[in-house]
Amino acid sequence: MPAWVIWAVVAVALAVGELVTPGLFFLGPVALAAVASAIVAAAGAGAVVQLIVFIVGSVATLAVLRPIARAHLQMPALVRTGTAALEGGRGVVLQRVDATGGRVRIGGEEWSARSYLDDQVIEAGTRVEIIKIEGATALVME
Repeated sequence: MPAWVIWAVVAVALAVGELVTPGLFFLGPVALAAVASAIVAAAGAGAVVQLIVFIVGSVATLAVLRPIARAHLQMPALVRTGTAALEGGRGVVLQRVDATGGRVRIGGEEWSARSYLDDQVIEAGTRVEIIKIEGATALVME
């Protein structure tokens, strides 16, 4: 079997491994290095050159692509959607909020709310920060 076919099989196996291990983003860049080694092998380079291309390619792709991918996993507030976009925002208390319930206005909508801290009571008219959304309830703090 030609060396380039072996490298292609390795690249496909690594790519499949990347797909079934979410969140790590380790095998994908290494798969790209295996593709580079397959190209070098198809061009007729020796085994040592293929291995050097694979090692250098793996280190380079991991050093360049992994930090970029990890940065995209931590989405900034402007990119977040749905209830995640509300977290960290501000609202106004409509009905007294305590550990058992209350109502707040967030971005023009009325939400059920609870105080984030169990012993905190927030009176109507107070501006609050949305700490977390649990279902349809906003956990807020003064």
